[in-house]
Amino acid sequence: MAGNLIKKSNMNLPESLKYTKDHEWVKIEGNTAIVGITEFAQSELGDIVFVEIDTEDEALEKEEVFGTIEAVKTVSDLYMPLAGKIIEVNENLESQPELVNKEPYDGGWMVKIDIKDLAEVDTLISAEEYQALIS
Repeated sequence: MAGNLIKKSNMNLPESLKYTKDHEWVKIEGNTAIVGITEFAQSELGDIVFVEIDTEDEALEKEEVFGTIEAVKTVSDLYMPLAGKIIEVNENLESQPELVNKEPYDGGWMVKIDIKDLAEVDTLISAEEYQALIS
């Protein structure tokens, strides 16, 4: 993984990513945001057994639910970190939901979003701020 990592509490938090208080990470590439859940979130959930995202091609507002993630003991909603249109869903998660546990920042990404308003990126938090949140 590229970039510096903050390693506190044995958690990897790539400094090149942005984060939400709902435990999603966001990688900005031009007008596109790649979204997944943080290593902290997947460790709290435990073994991921199912990821359901049926919002591809839908335009959603920030903090709207775009899908659900199911672990052995619980089901959690996945929230939009930014308003925009979901342009791609990680189809590998259908047959390999455990990628969220094994590679939360790589193969375990969930969706790609065409960002509606790039100014909204400034509402996301840094790795350092996220670390403070989970400490």
